[in-house]
Amino acid sequence: MNSTIINKNIAVKEQKLTLPGCYDWQQFKDIKMLIEQQPGVKISYLDGVIELITLGEQHETIKSIIAILLGIYFWQKEIEFIPVGSATRESEEKGVSFEPDESYYIGEKKEDPDLANEVNITSGSVKKLEKYKRFQIKEVWLWENNKFFLYTLLDNDYKQIFKSQLLPDLNFKLLEDCVLMSSQLEAIKIFTNAI
Repeated sequence: MNSTIINKNIAVKEQKLTLPGCYDWQQFKDIKMLIEQQPGVKISYLDGVIELITLGEQHETIKSIIAILLGIYFWQKEIEFIPVGSATRESEEKGVSFEPDESYYIGEKKEDPDLANEVNITSGSVKKLEKYKRFQIKEVWLWENNKFFLYTLLDNDYKQIFKSQLLPDLNFKLLEDCVLMSSQLEAIKIFTNAI
């Protein structure tokens, strides 16, 4: 593995590596056990394919500011929610294991979260949605190219939408603008005042 992934003093850019070959569940679990000892590396599995992703500062900053602003929105709008972050979603029967960047139950806890957010800095595709579909997560927001792409689960498939069905009053243009601001303090003030 690249030594820059292991060195905590280097600001690593987000990188994605798909391991060659096809792996059964036990092979995946063995590799996952080794990878979990490396800080800043996420591992995902879908139908025998294993991906390793290193998380850079830009990814973590965007993920964190989205979570902060969304938390403020829930609080201001008095929406009951349970943030579960990047808790692993995993099922051998479904052939999948992954960690969303952020995920939330809205209202009360259910079998799986209602909403997930995924930040893609260097690469991403709607193929990621297959992982979420296997857990029937109602809504997925992908952050790519400095904007949100929203998807909702309809008839067991994700359809792109332009307004959240779970949070229909959320102004995504405002949210995008605030995520991109250089001052997080200013972003929080502007976002809070606009709600």
